[in-house]
Amino acid sequence: MIERYHNKLLLLVAMTSCLLSPLPGAAEENHVPRIDDRFTARAESESESPDFRRHVVPLMGRLGCNGRACHGSFQGQGDFRLSLFGYDFQADHENLLQGEDPRVNIDNLDASLFLQKPLEQVDHGGGQVLDADSWQLAVLKQWIEHGAQGVSDDDAVFVRLDVSPAEIVAQKKGQTWQLKATAVWSDGTHEDVTPLCRFRTNNDQIADIDEHGFITAKGPGDSHVVAFYDNGVVPVPVIFPVSDKSGSDYPDIKTPTPIDELVAMKLRKLGEIPSEVCSDGEFLRRASLDITGTLPPVIETEAFLSDETPNKRNAKIEELLERPGYAAWWATKLCDWTGNNDRNQGNSGPERRQGASRFWYEWMHTKVAENLPYDDIVTGIVLAKSRLEGESFTEYSERMSHYLANEGDASFGDQPYLPYFWTRQNFKKPEEQALGFAYTFLGVRIQCAQCHKHPFDQWTKDDFDRFKNFFTRVAYASKGSGKENQKAYKEMLVTLGIDVNDKDLKGNRLYVALAKLAVKGKTVPFGEVIVTPAKAPLDKEKIDGVMAQINAEDIKPKKKEQLERFLMGRTATVLGGKEMKLEEIEDPREILMAWMLDDSNPYFAQSIVNRVWASYFNVGIVEPPDDLSLANPPSNPELLGYLAEGFREHNFDMKWLHREICKSETYQRGWKPNTTNQHDDRNFGRAVARRIPAEVIYDAVRTATAGDREAMELCSLVEKRAIADITVGSYNNNYALEIFGQSTRESNCDCDRSMEPSLLQTVFLQNDKEMLDSISRRGSWLDELTKTLPDFNDPAGEKLKLERKQRLTNEVAQLNKRMEYHLKKNNKSSIKLIKKAIAAKESAMKESKAGNVFDGSVSEWVTQNEDQVLDILDSAYLRTLVRRPTEREIERSIDYLKESPTAKDGLRDILWALLNTKEFALNH
Repeated sequence: MIERYHNKLLLLVAMTSCLLSPLPGAAEENHVPRIDDRFTARAESESESPDFRRHVVPLMGRLGCNGRACHGSFQGQGDFRLSLFGYDFQADHENLLQGEDPRVNIDNLDASLFLQKPLEQVDHGGGQVLDADSWQLAVLKQWIEHGAQGVSDDDAVFVRLDVSPAEIVAQKKGQTWQLKATAVWSDGTHEDVTPLCRFRTNNDQIADIDEHGFITAKGPGDSHVVAFYDNGVVPVPVIFPVSDKSGSDYPDIKTPTPIDELVAMKLRKLGEIPSEVCSDGEFLRRASLDITGTLPPVIETEAFLSDETPNKRNAKIEELLERPGYAAWWATKLCDWTGNNDRNQGNSGPERRQGASRFWYEWMHTKVAENLPYDDIVTGIVLAKSRLEGESFTEYSERMSHYLANEGDASFGDQPYLPYFWTRQNFKKPEEQALGFAYTFLGVRIQCAQCHKHPFDQWTKDDFDRFKNFFTRVAYASKGSGKENQKAYKEMLVTLGIDVNDKDLKGNRLYVALAKLAVKGKTVPFGEVIVTPAKAPLDKEKIDGVMAQINAEDIKPKKKEQLERFLMGRTATVLGGKEMKLEEIEDPREILMAWMLDDSNPYFAQSIVNRVWASYFNVGIVEPPDDLSLANPPSNPELLGYLAEGFREHNFDMKWLHREICKSETYQRGWKPNTTNQHDDRNFGRAVARRIPAEVIYDAVRTATAGDREAMELCSLVEKRAIADITVGSYNNNYALEIFGQSTRESNCDCDRSMEPSLLQTVFLQNDKEMLDSISRRGSWLDELTKTLPDFNDPAGEKLKLERKQRLTNEVAQLNKRMEYHLKKNNKSSIKLIKKAIAAKESAMKESKAGNVFDGSVSEWVTQNEDQVLDILDSAYLRTLVRRPTEREIERSIDYLKESPTAKDGLRDILWALLNTKEFALNH
């Protein structure tokens, strides 16, 4: 497959070259030299008129005039405003030439504030930014002298920005290069625009770049420098080998999978030797936590470590992918990325917060368990409506009432659509939906383009406005859509005995009442996600009339908003695509879905494979994983391309993606660095130790402290575990999950989940009552182990025994007093619980360990029962760290155990200490 992928890349390059070559009859190439050579103070080209878009606006950007700290800010500076980063050529031109005191004076060049300010001939907040004999001043003056022309519809279109060299490989610190940037226009012009570009480096510790595009190598590693011009954003990779083993001097290493080969290609350039493959214990722990969110129980660990079959790792991956934990954990991750937050589902219907959140998780869990292809999962979200095809409003309400009441075997997860993605309170406006949609399914951050040109990508405010139009017709009808369904809604309320005119029974109060009735088996009405009908086509005369009203100076803001909404949604544009009419399309979201599934879409497949990769490696191939932008290129574009292409070729099979990653030696590398990769955490030459996610570490504590039987059950019964939590965002959130950084799911941004360590996490693991109780709880490993340990005839042990007996006696006395009270009240349920508690405590008091009494100290017992103690220590390490203790660890544990008052005390402290190690809290 790797050869086929390389061939496809070559084909793509060839096709691109053909597409970009002049077609028969197209404009011939016209190569134009640098503008600073053409417009010097000594040799001005008086016949050439600088172009507003090609020269003047980029020059203003280069000088900082349209930056956020100057006239590009929202309020502008000095009563003058430009579009931020120069995205709105028409508005900028009008602002320069119009108004009571225009900045450009065509009739009197020297009186132009456009020139006086940067020369600081008059007061200028930005100081002097131009010299009198500079080429920049010559360009601006000559533009004004030639009439200060703006932009028109007939102007050539910007095609691309070519930057050379395309890749930079440094050999020593201080080595330098000069970038050359060439703008290509649709009229055949190829102009060297290096003096008009903005430049930046993504890591100034590796390479620095000045305002002229002059690069200096700073230190070993790899990064990018980026050139910006017009709508062009071009990253140039900079590689500074970290050792003398790069290129042809690189040693032969095993590359058994395509992933390994593509990672090795990058490491070869860097001279970075990968770490050795991890141990079996490290692999089992890492894969179990990553794939199923579950710590492996002792029985499984012992079996795996003793297994000598050569293919056992691949077999274990297949086994983990079929476990309930896989579906539970990856459904939770998909709920993170799609925004399942029950706090944002308030007042949405009888489902209310937790009902909607539960349905969302059930749906996602069912689809993951079925291994439904990812494109089908997304289709079920993007094209979601509440009612099924041909279903009446009454039938729909009956079906939903059954789900809410948990009646029968039917599950909401069996439904083809997930409408709750569209019912969130923070997801109602088209701009909110556009932002969330781009984050979730494209991995693109377009919020900057909501107000101005994106500083690090190609998107403009116009792109955003046209993209959001796809979402203008998605709506939530809380009381049914259309008169007929609204009538049915009211009739259901009357049938249920609810007064539709009761003003006190509105909104959330009504939904609470309906939810209670649904639980009792009643059919209650539900709101529904709908797509409103297409607007009637408008002729040009009507559109021009509406636009004239919008642009009128005396229009009121509310009226302007109404008119803008009237025009909105008639056309829309996918990101980077052509404008489309929506007036005759039943559901505009179908265009979006078709665009995402098209092979030419650069985001859909890449965004999900990058997120999954980041889940396994701590960093994405693009990092952050939800920021696929031109200025934030992948660390290994060939690797990302291979995974995305393979994902498509395997019909978006999620399990294929998991297998492909986990079966690679790249995933199975050890965490211990060598001298070549110790400072690199972005090229996958070693495993990066990373904190375990909140839900996983919470469950891991429970699994590690559980008895063997409970630990095995936790692997198969996931419903009540944190990795299957459905109440994210709830006001009653779990404190432990909160401090360990469980995703808040507020913005669809991957940053909603925190993976950073904190002091509160340390305090919880060391001192929290919930944590301490988990170690000693009934049925725990320690509790089961205690039954096999002897009592000791030593003063300290006898004292503790007496104290425990007295404590239990006091507790039984208190329970008997409570029993008398509840007997008088005839509280049968409380009486039953108290009787059970009294029986348990009396049983504990009567426990006799006759025949299991050791006549000596703990130290003597440890010495005389070395094999038993070693087995216990083995079990403690296997259940927490998934490895056996070292000789040094055994020695220290035995020394501590000998000094403990009782064996139970010593073992409890050892288990507590293991749970508080970095090795336990990190996935390595």
